[in-house]
Amino acid sequence: MLALVRLLQLASPALPVGAYTYSQGLEWLVESGEIKTEADVAEWIGDLLEFGVGSFEAPLLAALIGAWQRDDTIELARLNDDFLASRETAELRAETVQMGYSLVRLLSDLPGFAELAAGRERLLAIDEPAFPTAWAAAAAAWRIPGEMAVPAYLWAWLENQVMAAVKTVPLGQSAGQRLLAALGSRVPAVTERALALPEADWHNFTPGLALACSRHETQYTRLFRS
Repeated sequence: MLALVRLLQLASPALPVGAYTYSQGLEWLVESGEIKTEADVAEWIGDLLEFGVGSFEAPLLAALIGAWQRDDTIELARLNDDFLASRETAELRAETVQMGYSLVRLLSDLPGFAELAAGRERLLAIDEPAFPTAWAAAAAAWRIPGEMAVPAYLWAWLENQVMAAVKTVPLGQSAGQRLLAALGSRVPAVTERALALPEADWHNFTPGLALACSRHETQYTRLFRS
């Protein structure tokens, strides 16, 4: 039961890592007129869930949790570097580094993690811990199994994207809840595939996301940092 409570804490929008300040290119798509309706939002976020986050970030997160559990420092460094290299724009890379840094600082003060001195030292030894690396460290320290951690991580990402859409399109709160209900129903299947996906099949070929994030970097007026 405690593991579930810790997991809810990790997946909460109240986690002070700044996730709410990022839209991952969604703001530019709204500004450019590519996304105008609730249906447009559902299609965009759903595709990213399936073909981006669910096909690369989610299986990588599961691998990171396993590496933390095994205390495999070489594998941790490799996976962290792979994720940083996968960020295709300056904004996306800055996002994961900033959120990773914030989570590392937070974990240093939290009970149940700060007591694990060896784990804390290994996390601090990573030069630029990406957000999934730090998040996986907490999940492993709190003994949260991957089959629980991955859907929670996906849900947290999904909730943040929907809330960004609610603010920028804009959409009403009821529309936001409809989107969360519909897209959330896809999380179990995405999780099951991610947990079984061999590393050779991981992919995040989402050129639309890369273009949107690149354009956002020079967007004149904006609410979000990505």
